[in-house]
Amino acid sequence: MAFIAKATLFLLSVAVTVKNSLSFNQTSGIPGNSVSPHVDIHRDRFMNFTELSGHYGFATEEHTVTTEDGYVLTVFRMTGRDCVEFNKSPVLLMHGLFQSADAWLDAGPDAGLAYLIAAQCHELWVGNQRGNYYGRRHVRLDPDRDAKFWKFSTDEMGIYDIPAIVDYVLKNTRQEKLIYVGFSQAVGTSLIMCSERPGYCDKVSLIIALAPATRITNIKSVMLKTIFETVNKLQGVLLSTGVHELFARGALVQGLLGQLCKFRSTSRTICGTGLGLLDAFHPGSIDDDALQLIATHTPAGTSTQTLVRYGQSLKTDKFQKFDYGKAKNLEIYGTERPPVYNLDAATAPVALFYGLNDNVDDIEDVFWLKNQLPNLVEAIQIADPLWNHFDMIYSRHVKKLVYPKVKQYLFNYS
Repeated sequence: MAFIAKATLFLLSVAVTVKNSLSFNQTSGIPGNSVSPHVDIHRDRFMNFTELSGHYGFATEEHTVTTEDGYVLTVFRMTGRDCVEFNKSPVLLMHGLFQSADAWLDAGPDAGLAYLIAAQCHELWVGNQRGNYYGRRHVRLDPDRDAKFWKFSTDEMGIYDIPAIVDYVLKNTRQEKLIYVGFSQAVGTSLIMCSERPGYCDKVSLIIALAPATRITNIKSVMLKTIFETVNKLQGVLLSTGVHELFARGALVQGLLGQLCKFRSTSRTICGTGLGLLDAFHPGSIDDDALQLIATHTPAGTSTQTLVRYGQSLKTDKFQKFDYGKAKNLEIYGTERPPVYNLDAATAPVALFYGLNDNVDDIEDVFWLKNQLPNLVEAIQIADPLWNHFDMIYSRHVKKLVYPKVKQYLFNYS
């Protein structure tokens, strides 16, 4: 445990001290970035979402969604190879913390949920939440110069990002409802939308909640817990010294991982072990090709304030809003304590998927959420007893252990 904590603190210190000062040129095809990729025999390791899905025969369009508060997000529409007509309800995939839309492709065409869903002729949309490399733009603010750009956490993602993407998808598909598939943080942001934006839950016919992260009181991951606690404790120092963005793609942490893990000889030892330390070990679940892709896409960047919010979440058994301190809470919320989110407003049907070996989203927190949801249709325990948090999106066994049930729900609610 002590070793993990020390390693985590070192990783965080590297992320803070070098931030964006060192680029590893792995940002090809990202909006607003003209850096060229490395030349490598594993060319697909450095493709963006459109290039990588196209590499496997899927057609993908890039769309731009602007939120009410001015953030510019890239959203992808992905269609199957032989699809002429689509199932009625569009499907929206949303990623977790430190991730981007690319995460849904990292498991490869035989396991990545984006590939599996698009191949079944669902009209698939894959979104990005603010702060990652597909959501690092604003109509007025410059993320490299304006600290105000980074004044957001999951609260703003749920209040602005998810509603804007939902509206965009429904307008472009001329449908009244969509099916929402969220992983980890993206489940929490969808529930924030339902709580804070009246009427938006009515636009969702079903929420498929994969390893949902709302409250994280009982998190077991020493590495993530250390990161959250440290950023929370040091937020004043970090923000006063201009550190508003952490774990950006192309900066030292991700760039180094991308280089070390692009070879099969090192991907399992370095990236497999690292992912296990972040979560729990499940030998052989995530294959070497997936590990190599994960290292080039993750971490994808986020705000310091987002990690502060997770640090705050460790100290409460509630799913609540950002805590600005008593004085500012009174100014913003009208109360000294941050209000809790109204999960009774999450009226959309929810199918909840969880694993028993999840060190990020502990079973006690999953069951807490299960008991709060007013319209839970089913809580599905993945059959493999070693199934952990990141298996839900990256495992080579997704097609066998997760997708059959997802497929059933997609057709039932289309």
